[in-house]
Amino acid sequence: MIVATWNVNSLTARWPRVEQWLVERAPDVVLLQETKQSDARFPYDGFASLGYEATHHGQGQWNGVAIASRVGLADVVRGFGDGDVEARVISARCGGVRFYSCYVPNGRALDDPHYQYKLRWLSSLTDRLAQRDVNEPVVVGGDFNVAPRDLDVYDPERFIGCTHVSAPEREALGALTGTGLTDLAAFLEPDDVAYTWWDYRNGSFHRGWGLRIDLLLVTADLRAVATRIYVDRDARKGIKPSDHAPVIGEFATT
Repeated sequence: MIVATWNVNSLTARWPRVEQWLVERAPDVVLLQETKQSDARFPYDGFASLGYEATHHGQGQWNGVAIASRVGLADVVRGFGDGDVEARVISARCGGVRFYSCYVPNGRALDDPHYQYKLRWLSSLTDRLAQRDVNEPVVVGGDFNVAPRDLDVYDPERFIGCTHVSAPEREALGALTGTGLTDLAAFLEPDDVAYTWWDYRNGSFHRGWGLRIDLLLVTADLRAVATRIYVDRDARKGIKPSDHAPVIGEFATT
């Protein structure tokens, strides 16, 4: 089974690239974030023409998350059911695995109300995962807007006092993985520097000024059969790329 997560930074702007990428990489399940589309505009037919069932939780020009699957798609759940109007999480069962596509709030700045929203949002996700069926395999993927370790930041000193690396954010992510999830990249490639996001400005991609903020978190049963995880840097190159690259995990299971 091949699983990918990718913040596409507007599926409207990026659909031709996403379509080509799906043909070339052919993941069994792909988790998308920041689609920036309404449900009515989402390209269901485009995914279907490539052999994917798809589900979407949209919010027009902001946010938006989706799951596309070639191994079945059922039992879709959108949001946390807590009245949050931002479209940031969707889950579905695909091929016997429960998948979550997550777009964690950015936080903006440590003194911004959006930072507290980010911490609350991560707490809500943790509560949801803590209540899951412990016998069901789970993949939680997406743009977490948190770099788990200093290794995941190109220059940790430049980010002191900033979001994405603050202790409360990392502690919130730790509480999430504490529900029985493993950061697959840190597990399989603990010493690897594999950034997933680079600012569009200042030639950041070519200079290697990146962050690892796009993650695949998995339960122990999937961790045991995981064979590979990597960042598809080629998808960050070329004309009109997203500022994120896909993260792809491979598992020795159907």
